[in-house]
Parts: sequence; structure tokens; C-alpha cells
Amino acid sequence: MKTTKKETGWWLYIIECADASLYTGITKDLEQRLAKHNEGTASRYTRARTPVRLVYREAHPDRSSASRRENEVKRLTRDEKLALILAGNRLTKTKRPF
Repeated sequence: MKTTKKETGWWLYIIECADASLYTGITKDLEQRLAKHNEGTASRYTRARTPVRLVYREAHPDRSSASRRENEVKRLTRDEKLALILAGNRLTKTKRPF
């Protein structure tokens, strides 16, 4: 899932960590944030669980919208997150991420 420099706004993202756990966050620059997660400098949670890979993303027009959605997704169970990931990947016609 590659982003381009022309894309603007905010992203909600879910990454799968090396231990198969899922981490949800928001960012303006998805590529840079993923690189930081893999360097171990983005969050304490992912620091010990690298490498990580992007399994889901959602575009949002502003930080407020992305933050609200992040809170919704963080309250989902693991199974609900997996269903969201699978549904999103079907829409974007990508392969199953895990």
C-alpha cells in the first residue's frame, strides 16, 4: 500500500507487528510513520515488536475526523479489527495482509 506525495489529509492506519498484534494510529505522512515504527522510534508499543507492516488504512480530511475514528477502532475487539482489515482490503483489491 504505497501513498503518493499528492495525497493530503490524515490517515488512520492499522499495522501488524512481528508478534501478530495490531496497532492503530493516525498520521499525516503514512510512509514516514511506518518507517519510524520500523526504526523503533514511533511508539513504545511497537518498539519491541518490529518489524511492522501496514495492513489497513483509511483517509480522513482532518485530524479531528481521524482521531474520532481512531478511538472507535481502538475499542474494537481483535476479531472486529480483522474483519475491518479484510473488508477494507477487498475494497482496495489487495491480497489478504496476514
